[in-house]
Amino acid sequence: MSDALIIAAAKTVDNVGSQQHCLQLEEQIQQLGIPLHELVIEPLSADWHSPEPDNHFRSGCAPIEALARARQLIEQGEQAVLISGEDLLKSGYERNERLRLMAVYGNDYPLTEAYNDLAEHFLKQHAIDEAHFRELAHCLFENYKLSYRNTLADDYRPELLPDERWHRPITSLFRGVDCANPLVDFSGRMLICSTELAERLQVPANESIQIKGVGLGRLAGDGRDYIDRIASYDHLREAYLQCCAQSDIDFAARFRAGEALLEAYTCYPVVPMAFLLVSGLVDLLEEIPAFLEQHSITVTGGMNLARAPWNNPALNGLISMHHRLLAGDEQFGLVHGNGGLGYRQGVALLARYPAAG
Repeated sequence: MSDALIIAAAKTVDNVGSQQHCLQLEEQIQQLGIPLHELVIEPLSADWHSPEPDNHFRSGCAPIEALARARQLIEQGEQAVLISGEDLLKSGYERNERLRLMAVYGNDYPLTEAYNDLAEHFLKQHAIDEAHFRELAHCLFENYKLSYRNTLADDYRPELLPDERWHRPITSLFRGVDCANPLVDFSGRMLICSTELAERLQVPANESIQIKGVGLGRLAGDGRDYIDRIASYDHLREAYLQCCAQSDIDFAARFRAGEALLEAYTCYPVVPMAFLLVSGLVDLLEEIPAFLEQHSITVTGGMNLARAPWNNPALNGLISMHHRLLAGDEQFGLVHGNGGLGYRQGVALLARYPAAG
């Protein structure tokens, strides 16, 4: 059975960046007469409540679900799979249209209210108060901010950070910087192929990243009626454990040892808090501030700063993780995806290739 290798990953944000390397490899594959199986991350314009067409994926978990499908296809004998996502959130929609499409739970239940309700259920389950929650949210954003600065390095400028108005409360539990849905034009693609095709294309092993494992968890439904079950995050725990079992890797141990990177899903603070708990990176919410002082939980700065819209943040995370693993010393990188209010969860573990044990 062939390993599934990411041999190219590229993105553009507001027309900055290049996908040329990936496109050239796609053209080479087509010239060889090899079918390229495309999996599409749907944009905001896709009807949220309609069935997903074949080879199409929807929600913030969609890129992780697509990655699981790509790995499965390679293991079943396909040679090449492309995951693509594009959403022109800034230039492709009028403001009223954008707001209408984002009202996935109806006009009487906006996302901000849904996020707040979910956080309140989470607080009750963990017996912490709102002040403590807001303190943890502040620590999380400071962690994202440090990662963002490190990612930009010499290109960092203070004006790239959200201005003061975004630090004001928008609900009883959230500031603007705590929630993420950036208004940008994004396009990204990942090319995944078999080891045999990678060799045929003469892609060096040290330019490939292996998909070691992908775990998925999904509840029967989403929204207000499922908040209590979402807030338990048992399905996230199942996805995480499934991913680690497939990979035969204790991610938490590797991360603490400095051998792994993490891109937590940061659409609102309760999600990364839940991930830190279910992964065993912390045992109690009270441990999060000290943990964050020692470890970066994103490689990009998170959704709040890294700017990928609607269903694409985890694709942005996968693309960024691919490049970080190629450039750095860490062996593994884990990317988390959260769909809807949280009823879909996905966890993917990538590794430098050939991977160490």
